Amino acid sequence: MISARAILFALLTLPGAARAQNVALGGFSADPSAPVEVTSETLTVDQATGAATFTGGVVIGQGDLRLQASAVEVRYDEASGEIARLLASGGVTLATPTEAAEAQDADYDLTGQTLTLTGEVLLTQAGSAISADRMVVDLAAGTAQMDGNVRTILRQQAAP
Repeated sequence: MISARAILFALLTLPGAARAQNVALGGFSADPSAPVEVTSETLTVDQATGAATFTGGVVIGQGDLRLQASAVEVRYDEASGEIARLLASGGVTLATPTEAAEAQDADYDLTGQTLTLTGEVLLTQAGSAISADRMVVDLAAGTAQMDGNVRTILRQQAAP
């Protein structure tokens, strides 16, 4: 199996990068009403702001969506008390049964149904790989846009 670093190296050695790439992301759909499960080594709660910060091997699951990172700050909606946003940092990995993405940081806005990945973003999907500086996913529409130093390896499906 090819490692993500090998794919990233291959992407970076391709000539010519596009400015932006639109990507169909059917697997990155999420149900914002599904329960969010978080596991970590530590939890710190700021009583003044109500924010909770999980650190150390953080794994977050919501439906089929899995997020792993070194640290994740959970912000709550002041009116409803529900989770509104997850801010992940320190080597973020996001996965569904059909897609995976890596980045330095991620901002998962449950209320707005968007996911923004920044810093050395690498998306793998059905044998294809795309890297960029930033990827913004519209979870409701199942689409994304990648910007900044976009590099692509597209694997064509063989005709039957």
